[in-house]
Amino acid sequence: MEIFWTDHALGQLDEIYNYIATDSKIYAQKVIDKLTKATEQLAKFPESGRYVPEIEDDIIREMISGNYRIVYKVYTERIDILSVLHVRQLL
Repeated sequence: MEIFWTDHALGQLDEIYNYIATDSKIYAQKVIDKLTKATEQLAKFPESGRYVPEIEDDIIREMISGNYRIVYKVYTERIDILSVLHVRQLL
């Protein structure tokens, strides 16, 4: 399965990096690397994440990586990463 990052999700990764980079660019890059690496498991196990509690749609799921929620949509041959947000943020 192919993993596709939406423009929205990529923009959120940039925001996360920029926010953390004000303290440490090295740590900011580590967080981004961890988030992108976490999505790699979805190619093999697309339904490994849980259903998103705020959305009643069984093809939209989320996985937790550290302090971040990675929200994604499962299609037959690809997965779209829809959003990456801090666990304290509302979807």
